[in-house]
Amino acid sequence: MAGVLLWVVCPKGNATALLSLIPRSGKHKRCRVHQKVKFSTGVSAISSAVANPARSSEEKVYDVVLKQAALVKEQRGKKTLDLGTRTETDGFTDWDLLNEAYDRCGEVCAEYAKTFYLGTLLMTPERRRAVWAIYVWCRRTDELVDGPNASHITPRALDRWEKRLDDLFEGRPYDMLDAALSDTVSKYPVDIQPFKDMIEGMRLDLRKSRYMNFDELYLYCYYVAGTVGLMSVPVMGIAPESKASVESVYNAALALGIANQLTNILRDVGEDARRGRIYLPQDELARFGLSDDDIFRGQVTDKWRNFMKDQIKRARMFFDEAEKGVSELNAASRWPVWASLLLYRQILDAIEENDYNNFSKRAYVGKVKKFASLPVAYGRALMGTSKLF
Repeated sequence: MAGVLLWVVCPKGNATALLSLIPRSGKHKRCRVHQKVKFSTGVSAISSAVANPARSSEEKVYDVVLKQAALVKEQRGKKTLDLGTRTETDGFTDWDLLNEAYDRCGEVCAEYAKTFYLGTLLMTPERRRAVWAIYVWCRRTDELVDGPNASHITPRALDRWEKRLDDLFEGRPYDMLDAALSDTVSKYPVDIQPFKDMIEGMRLDLRKSRYMNFDELYLYCYYVAGTVGLMSVPVMGIAPESKASVESVYNAALALGIANQLTNILRDVGEDARRGRIYLPQDELARFGLSDDDIFRGQVTDKWRNFMKDQIKRARMFFDEAEKGVSELNAASRWPVWASLLLYRQILDAIEENDYNNFSKRAYVGKVKKFASLPVAYGRALMGTSKLF
């Protein structure tokens, strides 16, 4: 995504033609719904963090879960929207150009997330296109701090990216890929806060390279990965026959994001250390008799093995929690989520097989294991909703 930097630094460009891509009347109606929804906390996760600095990261994040769950509940209480119906607008809409934007999102997803892309093909056309649009926005956001132009990204550039996010939620996209997401959020009860929180995670990467405890790390994992679950569930949908609470399904989606990011961190310890970053709780390292110097030396010792066993155990606990919610999703949406979960869990197995050497060996799941996981994921997807809630 080499062009991301240009889009952030000079976001406006010639965007006039793109304004006609998004149904204005539909978007404004959705925004009024946001204004009417009332929440018990009355504040977002960010503002509550300022008002209540002693609250844990999990409590702060749960505010966002409640807000998103309330939006979904409100929509479920209304007559089901026919997502295949084109909304009448007060201006001309170039549907061919919008379809092209979604197709391009699908191409990006197919190139960079092949297994997940295959799973999305089982979804309804509207749902899979929406998931592609969300995936592409998340990828572009991540590329800002981890892509080829990362050294040129500043906090001001992220501020401009966030302003651009505000605009696309209001039906003012800057380019074709933004137009696809703008159309998506006009159709589904997706709140802007998880998107803003992901950008906040990118800000953390610019200024923070150490995490004192797991509470700090949990918030970072939510920002950069847990947010994806909160973005996606409104699109994937909850099974009509599910007896689970909306909040419990969102908690499971959040847990999957946390589990995936913890797995990324444990897989990439050596790679991150070479960039001067250590995404491991400092207090837990100290408890096992380890320090930053041990990470930079990259030697596998008994202390390191014991530390890693403890970290892997926690990541698996989050995967276990995530499993409870996957079966509650709409039937057509379960397979890609199960595939992602099973494949990522196997990365933890690979770390163990490498004797916990994540300094110089990269843990990965081979093609044979990947293909073997797909029918297992499909079988679980067919099992239907669980009795776990």
